[in-house]
Amino acid sequence: MTIEERQILNVTVIRLVGRVTYTDGADLLHDTLQRLIGQGRTNLVLDFQEVPYIDSQALAIVIRTHTALSRQGARLKLLHVRGYVRELLTITRLSSVLEIFDSEADAVASFSAEGTR
Repeated sequence: MTIEERQILNVTVIRLVGRVTYTDGADLLHDTLQRLIGQGRTNLVLDFQEVPYIDSQALAIVIRTHTALSRQGARLKLLHVRGYVRELLTITRLSSVLEIFDSEADAVASFSAEGTR
């Protein structure tokens, strides 16, 4: 698994590529998210467009990060969730807890919309 980061306004988009599992990328995902949060970059979007599979450890990292950020008034949102990953989020009912977007522009704009409430 590889990770690419880019900044759009006050939002960091994290593009994941490949399977995210205990043996392939879960530690990298965890370390990347912790580094970004430590840098104060707490408006995060995880782009799953090129992720065919995640395991329970990777899912736990996403949930823990979402929970920790929510407590701080920040957000973790998901983008381009498809296939197996979408099914997993639906089966576990996490799709009703996590904000999921099909458009990067909508995901980024959603952070601004929250600030106007």
